[in-house]
Amino acid sequence: MSAKPRIAVIMDENSSAGGNAYDVSKAYFEAVHRAGGMPFGIPYLADMVETVVAEFDGFISVGGRIRFPGEWYPPGEGSRYPSSERLGVEQALMRGFLERDKPVLGICNGMQMLAGLHGGRMVHEIRKTGPHILDHDSRGAMHTVEVMPGTMLSRIVGTSRLDVNSRHQEAVVEVSDQAVISARADDGVIEAIEIPSRRFAVGVQWHPELLAAQDHPSRLLFDAFVKAVR
Repeated sequence: MSAKPRIAVIMDENSSAGGNAYDVSKAYFEAVHRAGGMPFGIPYLADMVETVVAEFDGFISVGGRIRFPGEWYPPGEGSRYPSSERLGVEQALMRGFLERDKPVLGICNGMQMLAGLHGGRMVHEIRKTGPHILDHDSRGAMHTVEVMPGTMLSRIVGTSRLDVNSRHQEAVVEVSDQAVISARADDGVIEAIEIPSRRFAVGVQWHPELLAAQDHPSRLLFDAFVKAVR
């Protein structure tokens, strides 16, 4: 039997084209494998949740655009993305791994899910919150983030500033006292959070899986995640 840790990776779907197919980048699986883990794609089947939480060693929530609960937004705000079966399954998976203190890594949608489950609030279109807001939602867009000193993310990436790839319209604008903001873009947008009560529960708004094959600090996220799983 392999000694490599088994990582559950929630699948994304083609939510903008009917939601009738799973659709997830190979880069997530390659990044986990490169870091020494064995990644497995998890479908939206509620009766699998208990088994996955019990038998897998860590959980990755990938990018995507689905409708989150209305209470995760300030009054007058709300998501206009399509509803998805992913929501309920992913909430149950993330809660299950967190309750057992098994490592969780949230990427883009996954960071938002991690924030929402811990009392955070989001807006649907961050670009409309002020003229100073950078472009966070163009293919190939890059911007700099400042990593907060003393955070787990700071210890992982070993730098106070790094350039990241950005592809999100919604954004977390508020966190509760259950979470810590560990990085912000230069326009103030929250780009990473962590849950200090858990052994490893980190969320980043950018896409480190697309940078993991390069000599980029983001690859260290997968190394640290798999190390925590071990």
